[in-house]
Amino acid sequence: MAALSLIIAITALVIAYCAYTKSGGSIEEMKRKVEELGVSTETLRSRMADALNNLEKKVRGGEEKKPSDQPEGSGSAH
Repeated sequence: MAALSLIIAITALVIAYCAYTKSGGSIEEMKRKVEELGVSTETLRSRMADALNNLEKKVRGGEEKKPSDQPEGSGSAH
């Protein structure tokens, strides 16, 4: 069953490529678009990392208190 799925997938890929080239697409154009997508993906990844870093700083910023900053009555007594 897996072999049949593989054959169907490869056939679909070949048909899609044939349709792309018949409609005027070329290998060079496809390579250029893939490279542009890689650049935009890297930019998006960088922006997402910066946004998550800023969010982490905001969330953790309110939690960063030293134990010496707490009043003496608020600590747990043993």
